[in-house]
Amino acid sequence: MTTPEPSKDLYLRVRAGFVLQGTTLQTWCRQNGTHSSNAQRALIGSWDGPKARELRSRVIKAAHIEEIRP
Repeated sequence: MTTPEPSKDLYLRVRAGFVLQGTTLQTWCRQNGTHSSNAQRALIGSWDGPKARELRSRVIKAAHIEEIRP
């Protein structure tokens, strides 16, 4: 799977993916030692370095958004 480009839409899709699993992005961040603001910035693209891209990839995979088409 190719990692989608960061955007506000991606952020909203990731949040929806967690809600469909009965949890939240914030809960995932807490459980994985990540600040939710860093995850948000990585998903919308305001933080886009190597660490942000790695975090974005992990969050997208955990959200299972490949089933949620834009």
